[in-house]
Amino acid sequence: MGINNLPASLQSIIQQNFLAREFEDMLKATLGFRNIADRDAFKTGMGETITRLRPGLLSPNTKPLPPAANGDFTSGLSSQNYSTEQYTVSINPYGTSMYLNLATSAVAIADQYLLNAKQLAENAARTLDILAQQALYGVVSSNSVGGYMGGNTRVNTTLAAAGTTIAVDDIRGFTNTLNTLGQIVPVSSSYPVNVTVGADIYSLVGYTADSTNVSTAPGGVSGTLTFSSSVSIADGTAGNAVVSVVAPTIFRPSTNNNPAAGVSTTAGINSSLANSGRLTMQMILAAKAQLRNNAVPMATDTGSYILYSDPTQLIGLYQDPAFQQFFRGQIDTAEYKKGVVAEMLGVRIVETNINPLQASLGSGPIHRSLLCGQGALIEGAYTPSGYAAELADVDSDMITTVDAIAHITREPLDALKQVVTQSWYYAGGFCTPTDSTANATTIPTATNSLLKRAVMLESL
Repeated sequence: MGINNLPASLQSIIQQNFLAREFEDMLKATLGFRNIADRDAFKTGMGETITRLRPGLLSPNTKPLPPAANGDFTSGLSSQNYSTEQYTVSINPYGTSMYLNLATSAVAIADQYLLNAKQLAENAARTLDILAQQALYGVVSSNSVGGYMGGNTRVNTTLAAAGTTIAVDDIRGFTNTLNTLGQIVPVSSSYPVNVTVGADIYSLVGYTADSTNVSTAPGGVSGTLTFSSSVSIADGTAGNAVVSVVAPTIFRPSTNNNPAAGVSTTAGINSSLANSGRLTMQMILAAKAQLRNNAVPMATDTGSYILYSDPTQLIGLYQDPAFQQFFRGQIDTAEYKKGVVAEMLGVRIVETNINPLQASLGSGPIHRSLLCGQGALIEGAYTPSGYAAELADVDSDMITTVDAIAHITREPLDALKQVVTQSWYYAGGFCTPTDSTANATTIPTATNSLLKRAVMLESL
């Protein structure tokens, strides 16, 4: 199929590359969660799961070499091996189409054709941004360790008597762990995980999802957790925090504006806390410090950490006394003149309206910002050569590939040769890789979290 098979009224548009320019400009103007992803190109087929290996650091050797041992071919040195861990990316196809009827279109053909291209480009960019956001937050099951909302939940039903099973609001982040080889495996008696329930630590050995999901968390999965020993009634009381020892870090408001002493569960956030339970500068600074403690690099394109936050949550910053003091006397700054917080203290704030919003748990909707460093997200994207191989029998001049997204125009194939098809197509996927090898042995300030490259900020 060639361009000359299209109606003459459309040939000049494509020959002058108007369509390609409209598509490319729309995608490049779109900012969001996908920008933080490290691109990992591949050439495999659809439905594949790509496994990548990430090496850890060698442990430091701070002991001097004994002179007496420097007498053989080893020179007193012993071999040391680094640890490894794996992450997987599932590759799936995505796309949509629009039809343009040449005979019944109510507007000029050229305008409608370009408008369709713009709409498809916007739809493609937004779709991929949402896929990236869902992988980061763990809203969908594509992340095997629960995403940055995983491993933090609360008891749903108070135990009638001490027992090994408790009902929780969300089991994400409690279902899988890493074995000694860095491979993701289901939690079991062979691969237990320590979990704090209430005030004590228990060994998690199993889980079950509820047949009827009653979780209040966005994308949450309610269920039960089973431990190797009985949970006390005091710990198994409804509302108590249930936190995995390898859970991602979440900062919430506190009574004294100390994020480290914030309330233990999402349900505990209320207007009696510091700054009326809203976002504070101290929460952002604490999250930034956490990333630095874990040696997470800043985003390479901005030289700063990226905070994805919705506009409503950012209102809390203007009510925060620390923020007001920071900008006191600077009424001519962009923060106050335009009402936009763009960058401060090494953190670049990106407003987004696709963050998951949780319904009120008593004091108002729960908002969640995510502070990300480089590598918080991995994108497996189909390569242009992969597209070329898959579409080898199709004329290349009918396909425009921009930022790993293909735009395909198909000539009219109906009986009256009147309907042109415009489509976008993307093959890829997103995942949040673990960093278990960055531990206190190699980086003294590192946390135990499996997912270290982002920090969640919850507030009203």
